[in-house]
Amino acid sequence: MEIISQNKTATNTTAIEFAFTAEEFENAVSAAYNRRKKNITVPGFRKGKAPRKVIEAQYGEGVFYEDAVNSLYNQNIAAIVEKTGLEVVDVENTEVVEVNKETGVKFKADIITKPVVEISDYKGIEVKKVTKAVTDEAVNAEIEKIRNRNARSVTVEDRAAANGDTAVIDFEGFLDGVAFEGGKGEKFPLELGSGSFILGFEDQIVGKNIGDEFDVNVTFPEHYQAENLAGKPAVFKCKLHELKGKELPAVDDDFAKDVSEFDTLDEYKADIKSKLEKAAADEADTNLDNALVDALVSKMKAEVPQVMYQRRIDDIVREWSARNRIRVEDYLKYVGQTMDQFRANFTEVAKRQVDLRLALEKIAELENIQVSDEDIEKEYADMAEQYKMEADKVKAAVPVDAIKNDLRIEKALDLVRDSAKIEEVTE
Repeated sequence: MEIISQNKTATNTTAIEFAFTAEEFENAVSAAYNRRKKNITVPGFRKGKAPRKVIEAQYGEGVFYEDAVNSLYNQNIAAIVEKTGLEVVDVENTEVVEVNKETGVKFKADIITKPVVEISDYKGIEVKKVTKAVTDEAVNAEIEKIRNRNARSVTVEDRAAANGDTAVIDFEGFLDGVAFEGGKGEKFPLELGSGSFILGFEDQIVGKNIGDEFDVNVTFPEHYQAENLAGKPAVFKCKLHELKGKELPAVDDDFAKDVSEFDTLDEYKADIKSKLEKAAADEADTNLDNALVDALVSKMKAEVPQVMYQRRIDDIVREWSARNRIRVEDYLKYVGQTMDQFRANFTEVAKRQVDLRLALEKIAELENIQVSDEDIEKEYADMAEQYKMEADKVKAAVPVDAIKNDLRIEKALDLVRDSAKIEEVTE
């Protein structure tokens, strides 16, 4: 196995030719024969017992060549890549140049490499940290949400439907006078003002009385998931059967006792304010980090291969599937999307993550950031605790180089964050 030539042909692309000797090829052919012979039948021999030369005479000398060539490539490409000495992202355009039992096998391929990264002025980045002030109005709005969650449902008979009511309705949808599939419901409870139905539907129920039969005219959105309905006007024939309103509890000490561990309304409000302030501080920290990342990425210069972004999208899709416990293919059937449309949702976040990592890797290099053995052991211990696993099992599953690289990047980000010039603002 040897690399015959290695030439840079474009930014981030190096063309290589590599070869395997006749002996290596013969060994691969012999291994292919031993793998496949049990499934080959030759007249005069029991299945799986025919000698190699008999099989080659029956099916041709090259009967095992494709299998052998594929095995040579798959089993050795990692070693070939390592021999190049390049930081390899992907191998593309692989081609078999020659297959000959006398001279061996030759390949050529394009090696896609990590980009050359330049970055400067990453210390002292100027950003604003904006924290939202928690007002009495915000506290009262939170209490209103809790009041609504604890509201008692009451039957309404003496007035017309209003926003906030739950209307129990029959409905059936028609396009050009013809009922369409999935457009019918009976005794359906619809909270008016919730935005659950098509825009304008709920508004046309407001003002109706129990027993009324009426038409609701709407237009489906242009990008509605059912293509046969998208952008089209429809008429829903409706009947209002019941109205249910909300009876909200009074806001007093008894209310505080019912919905919290506090005895007085003032204590409860103080607790809500404290939690809102904590949420506002967390949001401010998150937004600050995002602003730092955006500023940092803007300072990086690199021609990033598209395959790096696509690989990151691959990872995000796999993570999405694991987190939601559903096969992506099944989800796409349910929502009527193509894989390309689904992947497009992650294009920007993937680009941002890849660019950020490249920037931080370069900073770690420029700053000669080191990771100690103690840092690595602590990270393994933290991961073992997080995933409820023994530390040895975590070490077996996660290579030390991966841990080291991630910690160097974290330290680089800490350096950027600690050196930043932050202006704190309260809205």
